[in-house]
Amino acid sequence: MRFQLPSWSYDPPYSGYWHPVTSTINWCEEDYYATPYAAEIVNTLTNLMFVLLAFKGIRSCRRHGHDTVFLVAFVGYLLVGTGSFLFHATLKYPMQLVDELNMIYTTCLMNYATFSYSKSRQYGFTLALALVSLAIFITLYYHYLQDPAFHQAAYGILTVVMLARSMYVMEFSLRPSLRKNEENFKLHHKKSMTADQKEVSRADDLRNAKILSTMWILIITGLSIFLSGFAFWQIDNIFCSNLRQWRRELGLPWGIILEGHGWWHLLTGIGAYYYLIWGIWLRHCLNGRQDEYSLVWPSILSLPEIVRSDYFHGIVEPNFARKIR
Repeated sequence: MRFQLPSWSYDPPYSGYWHPVTSTINWCEEDYYATPYAAEIVNTLTNLMFVLLAFKGIRSCRRHGHDTVFLVAFVGYLLVGTGSFLFHATLKYPMQLVDELNMIYTTCLMNYATFSYSKSRQYGFTLALALVSLAIFITLYYHYLQDPAFHQAAYGILTVVMLARSMYVMEFSLRPSLRKNEENFKLHHKKSMTADQKEVSRADDLRNAKILSTMWILIITGLSIFLSGFAFWQIDNIFCSNLRQWRRELGLPWGIILEGHGWWHLLTGIGAYYYLIWGIWLRHCLNGRQDEYSLVWPSILSLPEIVRSDYFHGIVEPNFARKIR
């Protein structure tokens, strides 16, 4: 006799509270099989990851004094999660726009934060005007086309540009800056450097190298998580008919595991959070404040956070906790 996990069968799809569907796209999860009040229950609830991490980020920005642009970015991140929650619950076109356009607007904001750093006020104003114009164009043209492929391409291009620029800044602005500061310190104390100053210099060298290497680990981890979510999303799109059949064979709740778009929400939510944390830390280091802030990242399975060093010293840390200053 074959062992079978306890389960119950999927109800046949039916018209729910928000019927009819008016969105231009409907995902692989079947509609209204669990409750009449959420068209796609898994795709709806997995957006709570965005909401929870957004509040975590907003609280951290307020508590530790991170730049205002990151507070606004976390608010945008919250709106993305809220919009996606409403979109998948209702499958209504207006909610689809709230979801998808907030993704564009938040990514435009992060592009502004990345490209405007250390630039003149005139440059910042011109860049802001250009990005606002771009966001308006994408909004109007997308509403005219009503083609999700256009939105996905626009979002993908903006995200790639933002990541590439941030990595460039880290390697070609931050790394030389840290090296130059240390070289100036050694040059200034070349003849009169005491044993204590030599020890401080060596410690700074190690700290700077550790900051940069850990930054790369942070962004590679976040990017890997994000791309894993993208892979699940593509599998969900390409093999939808097979996945629906396998879900029904497994029954509930086990069929939920095969909801690829739900995994997209969970993994891209975490990946985007990693990017924002990386951006906060990069900005503090560019401002020469790496001694004032610490990266708290106990393990690869935990969520990182940037905290004030004095705050960090005031809490009890577990034995496995790791801090990078």
